[in-house]
Amino acid sequence: MNDLDPEFDRFSASYEQLLKDPLRDRFAANGTEFFHSRKRDLILDYFRRRRIDTHGLAYLDLGCGKGELVCLLRDAFAKVAGCDPSGQMLKAGGLDARGIEARVQVDPGSIPFDPGAFDFVTAVCVFHHVPPQARAALAREMRRVLKPGGVAAIIEHNPFNPITRLIVSRTPVDADAILLRPMETRGLFEKTGFAVDQSQYFLYFPQTVYHRIGKLESKLAKIPLGGQYTVFGRAV
Repeated sequence: MNDLDPEFDRFSASYEQLLKDPLRDRFAANGTEFFHSRKRDLILDYFRRRRIDTHGLAYLDLGCGKGELVCLLRDAFAKVAGCDPSGQMLKAGGLDARGIEARVQVDPGSIPFDPGAFDFVTAVCVFHHVPPQARAALAREMRRVLKPGGVAAIIEHNPFNPITRLIVSRTPVDADAILLRPMETRGLFEKTGFAVDQSQYFLYFPQTVYHRIGKLESKLAKIPLGGQYTVFGRAV
């Protein structure tokens, strides 16, 4: 992960272009927007099912890049913030101009916020860039910045999906990626002060049909075929 900062600084000007892939583009007709909106909906559904009003909560997106997800969730939380090892990615996203606090992770393994500052923290496609031996330390950092009882969500590519593996293997920004199995992600939480609360697969259907049959995803959430998965953990 020590190389993440300069590497993603180099990617910042052409990040969206570097993500392009024929299979990925067929799945999401409007580029990355579909993927970010699916994550937003999944997160809000998690809190809605538990009857938790997010409008009083503070939210941090770890490894936020240009801040697409934190911008989508800005109106759903009382406070939103982002951090990333790449200052150039943060600058390209213009988060400060949007009134969203954004901090550079000078040490990629350390989250630059005070202990107990947040109620909710996400790490979206972050951990596959982190060397396996450093992953537990970063999960502990997520626990450190959460209030007691706070929630963390790790969202990752599903290594059981062959199309996902193919796309990742030929995407320049994922050249260093080592994908995590859901069991590993759950284990990270369990050994760093979290109780696993929910895990599910998603991104089964392309954008062209999702608006018609998307409700089926909830019935498929335990079948390991979705393009990505998420694990929610509660700080204990």
